[in-house]
Amino acid sequence: MTAQTLPDTMHAMLLTGHGGVDKLVYHEDVKTPVPGPGEVVVRVTATAKNNTDRKAREGLYPTREADDVTSFAIGGTPTLTFPRIQGADIVGRVAAVGDGVDASRIADRGLLDFNIYAEMRGGPRRDINLTPDYYGHGADGGYAEYVAVPADQFHTIDNNLSDAELASLGMCSYQTGYHMLTAANVAAGERVLVTGASGGVGTALIQLCRVMGAIPYALSTPDKADALRALGAEAVFDRADMDDFTDTVRQATDGEPIDAVMDLVGGEMTHRFIDTMIFDMTRRTTYPRLSIAGASGGNVSEVLWTRIYLYQVQIFGVSHGTRDEAEQLMRWIRGGELQPVLHAAFKLSELHKAERYFVDRSSNYLGKIVIVPDSQWAEHGEPYALTE
Repeated sequence: MTAQTLPDTMHAMLLTGHGGVDKLVYHEDVKTPVPGPGEVVVRVTATAKNNTDRKAREGLYPTREADDVTSFAIGGTPTLTFPRIQGADIVGRVAAVGDGVDASRIADRGLLDFNIYAEMRGGPRRDINLTPDYYGHGADGGYAEYVAVPADQFHTIDNNLSDAELASLGMCSYQTGYHMLTAANVAAGERVLVTGASGGVGTALIQLCRVMGAIPYALSTPDKADALRALGAEAVFDRADMDDFTDTVRQATDGEPIDAVMDLVGGEMTHRFIDTMIFDMTRRTTYPRLSIAGASGGNVSEVLWTRIYLYQVQIFGVSHGTRDEAEQLMRWIRGGELQPVLHAAFKLSELHKAERYFVDRSSNYLGKIVIVPDSQWAEHGEPYALTE
């Protein structure tokens, strides 16, 4: 095909409804998207898998009743409709451009800023994102051979990383982690506890802390401690040994409280994380801060509000970041200041297998899984195939 000629149909994995992996159906004749004004069509070479794929599929985003089976509709209207192509962290090459996009962009390799930015009262904002949505949820994403996205959000990245490695640096994890830190105003020299440290957001947070000059402490498992320390963790705490957690943290910090907690766990652990920040308020110079962007340990936490307001704990709920934050991350990626943590690649046609592996994580699981279209597998996926 020529640069501006796309095939009529493509292979894609369609999410057909809320439920198990059986709701993901592989099709070989899905209509190929065409670029609208200001858009590019990207030939996908790798898309990182995120926990939000599973949670959206299973309907685990309630905002009213804890047992609702639903996805989020922060803008007021549900945007996840079926069938939907999931996959947010997309890498590939520009295959076609729409009106208003320079044709010189064809063949550019890039990484997608995964956000669907809503229009705001008073005009566009680069520093705030109040109704977050994303490609793979409110619009089709990268679990396909082609995807149409805004040209200004497909950022050209020309460095030595492979496409699979670049996808593992995708915005869903790194922008979430960065916004957790900026929301809590984390500064250089501050001590930051990162929970769920072996996943995509956790490994991103460890690196981002070091880039920003903060000192990350990780909560994970002993078998991953060496790898997390190599990423930049000052110390790694065993999540299976939480009985004397505050004392363990105090020993690691020479008696200093944690300045801010980046919480991806929630549930019954939340109060333990708060304890690490308030055990000696006389040694603090800033307010205790808790950024939360996940609830892998449970969607409901029981916390005494007196502990929150008497100790002046500031709590920040974090979903997605902003355009400014995305562009800063792209600069760090281009400059090599963030390093990929790629665990393995799976073929798009084997997404069911990848989903099951993602949920039943083995002891050596660290970082990101990427999904590669079968047509791109030999070049972009096979070198990173899972070895068992």
